[in-house]
Amino acid sequence: MYSFSSNVHNMHTSILFFVVGISILLHGIQGAWTEEPGSLILGCGLDEKGAKDDDGRQWSPDNKFLAAEAGSITSKAAYQDPSLSAVVPYMSARVFTSETTYKFNVKPDKRYWLRLHFYPSLYGSYNPLDSYFSVAANGVTLLSNFSAYITCEALSQAYIDREYSLAPLNSDTLTLTFKPSDQQHGAFAFVNGIQLIPMPELFDSAALVGYPDQNVDVKTMSLQTMFRLNVGGQYVSPAQDSDLSRMWYDDTPYLYGASTGVTNQASKNVQITYPNMPQYIAPETVYSTSRSMGGDKNVNMGYNLTWVFEVDPNSMYLARLHFCDYYYSKVNEIVFNIFVNNQTAQAQADVIAWTGGKGMATYKDFVVYVQDGEGAEQLWLALHPAPETMPEYYDAILNGVEIFKLNDTDLSGPNPQPSDMLLEDQAKETGFQTHRSYDKKAVIGGAAGGAAGVAFMAAICVAVYHKKKRVPAAGSGGATHTSWLPIYGNSHTNGSKSTSGKSMASANLAAMAQGLCRYFSLQEIKQATKNFDESNVIGVGGFGKVYKGEIDNGVLVAIKRSNPQSEQGVNEFQTEIEMLSKLRHKHLVSLIGFCEEDDEMCLVYDYMALGTFREHLYKGTKPLNILTWKQRLEICIGAARGLHYLHTGAKYTIIHRDVKTTNILLDENWNAKVSDFGLSKTGPDLNAAGHVSTVVKGSFGYLDPEYFRRQQLTEKSDVYSFGVVLFEALCARPVLNPSLPKEQVSLAEWALLCNQKGTLEDIIDPNLKGTINPESLKKFVDTAEKCLSDHGTDRPSMNDLLWNLEFALNLQENKDGSTNSAARTDENEFEQINLGDNEMAKHYKNLSLGSQHDLSQDSESSESPTKIFTELVSSKGR
Repeated sequence: MYSFSSNVHNMHTSILFFVVGISILLHGIQGAWTEEPGSLILGCGLDEKGAKDDDGRQWSPDNKFLAAEAGSITSKAAYQDPSLSAVVPYMSARVFTSETTYKFNVKPDKRYWLRLHFYPSLYGSYNPLDSYFSVAANGVTLLSNFSAYITCEALSQAYIDREYSLAPLNSDTLTLTFKPSDQQHGAFAFVNGIQLIPMPELFDSAALVGYPDQNVDVKTMSLQTMFRLNVGGQYVSPAQDSDLSRMWYDDTPYLYGASTGVTNQASKNVQITYPNMPQYIAPETVYSTSRSMGGDKNVNMGYNLTWVFEVDPNSMYLARLHFCDYYYSKVNEIVFNIFVNNQTAQAQADVIAWTGGKGMATYKDFVVYVQDGEGAEQLWLALHPAPETMPEYYDAILNGVEIFKLNDTDLSGPNPQPSDMLLEDQAKETGFQTHRSYDKKAVIGGAAGGAAGVAFMAAICVAVYHKKKRVPAAGSGGATHTSWLPIYGNSHTNGSKSTSGKSMASANLAAMAQGLCRYFSLQEIKQATKNFDESNVIGVGGFGKVYKGEIDNGVLVAIKRSNPQSEQGVNEFQTEIEMLSKLRHKHLVSLIGFCEEDDEMCLVYDYMALGTFREHLYKGTKPLNILTWKQRLEICIGAARGLHYLHTGAKYTIIHRDVKTTNILLDENWNAKVSDFGLSKTGPDLNAAGHVSTVVKGSFGYLDPEYFRRQQLTEKSDVYSFGVVLFEALCARPVLNPSLPKEQVSLAEWALLCNQKGTLEDIIDPNLKGTINPESLKKFVDTAEKCLSDHGTDRPSMNDLLWNLEFALNLQENKDGSTNSAARTDENEFEQINLGDNEMAKHYKNLSLGSQHDLSQDSESSESPTKIFTELVSSKGR
């Protein structure tokens, strides 16, 4: 409820940003493949009853597969990251303090999927920063000196998954060994979930690029999934796969250059067939979409259709390309050359000549060795027309691509490196460097497709960005894929807890306490919370737990307590005090005081009895929790007043930077108060330049796309986020919902699309149907739509926004169409702090109601905004 907003684990290599883990257990393969018995899905650390995840899969306990439980313990995560949309399997873990082995019975002639799930969190006294370990499967090294914490931090992920295809083992036992690193003091290993699933033999021999007539026998090798892309199409969930529970991602993030070709989809009368291969190779969804170069011969001859992938150098990779031509049907209509890493992999490729006709699927495998050296961390795939055959059309086509890392004995790679921007931002904001030093030369490895990581975020960010152009209506530390959908919520700040940092914080906090807010001793905090009694816990966030407390003989308060082992929150702790100690407003949560003593950091707030706005929209289960339209409008107006004060009422403009329904709290009288200022920005530079250039931070689903693109923060970024809040209040559904079709996943995007189509009423909260005055609804929706304009200059100010919401409320209360000229804000609601120093504040204070621009006036419709859901731009990209 009172969770700290933290840095969204800083670095979105190409986004993402999420369905939790590998979603669907194998159902039984179509055609020649049927699921073998013996599939295991283990929740590490679960009790004997196991648990079901949100998809209904039963996760069983892992203890009976341990060769010996000595050297391991089970533990629950200290907090649930808001990015984590499900508890199972990520909130429980098995922690290994010494080398420990699992033993699984397997069929010696069978290939297996092995999927490992990691959520780096605090497990008891085990700090995730100390978790460095290796993992091996029957002698094949999968991970080496691997840090899930560093990987998640660098890739802006809360969790990561890894997918491996283990070659037949020639043994009836698979031993999976976790070993803490002997290179790090106090190192430990952990795992949250293990899936071991029999699979068909997907691999045979493949041509070795650059060495004509030489093939590589892939059958005998183990592989790590790096990328799995539905080229020209959208995300394919495990349930939509050809019963192998794989995830296929949009290829847009990996396209190179300005010329990205065109996307195509098979018409309904074209049947996809599999003449010379089993159906489980790839689902029909992959073969029914494609990307081609376009219809202009002159343009096509001037560029290559190119994809670029980040990989580990000095390694061998299998590139599987999927083809199906569902438009042309004759040989030599389209002929093209295929290049891998600037070498010809296939000359004069003719899909129809390979398959024999329209709608027939096929694939080609190529193996390439990526050498070490400058630029060797990239694998390039390019297509270009082959003019020497004089084809009828100068074009090229691709339907899907999979990239696997190959090795007999070692699939590990380096931990990813946080971007320079991230490191500089951390140093600037915390005043000191994190105590971990990162190898500047480390490269980000390839993403493990079908597991959690960056590609997913890139897929969302860039795919949605490009959607405007396409459909106006609509360790082995390699970077790893995540599920297609990012989740809402903030991640965590990874500030150091070094001694110097703590003393610096202490000095700053002591200065802040003078006359601004109350300083509590640790003894007072313990007394208020009954020594941090677990029965008083009312919430858990990235910073730690939140307790209900009592001070001064009966005054109820909410107390955020930093976990003593946490590496997070020093910067947010200071920022929260700096902001709230200077601000007093009816619609801002009041900071009463803080405690910083004996490695404890606590913040004390007014107790907000009714919790967050969100839990009354779609988390409340009691009928009494269902808010009326008038209540929702009043809550939105209250929050808008609080934000309006931040933007205009203090000495400098303050941008909240994390506006969302979980940061709008409700007191016992349903008064809305904005909370959580850990990410807020302010200063004279903002008023002078109109923006602050800063690393992008915020929450998935609410993030301003212009802020993401330009990395320039303005008060209009808060307006964008508030527009998402408005649609959330109207529709009473999460801003990101992974269980829905792709076009419906993002509430903001879906609401705008429905509004354009005139079907918005279909997605309004059913509890509101028939209760909203149509004029009130129109005013509200028009306002929300303008808030989501792609460019900040097209969005209303918070002042205009507030006026329009009050007008919508007036229309609701006066159904005869009359309106009251109620004041926009109550000047007595807040203490003016150096108001005279803020020219913008003076301007707004002097405005009269009649001088405001009415947002309901018609304006030319603009393109629907790009929906950016990840938090950080990689300086390198993917």
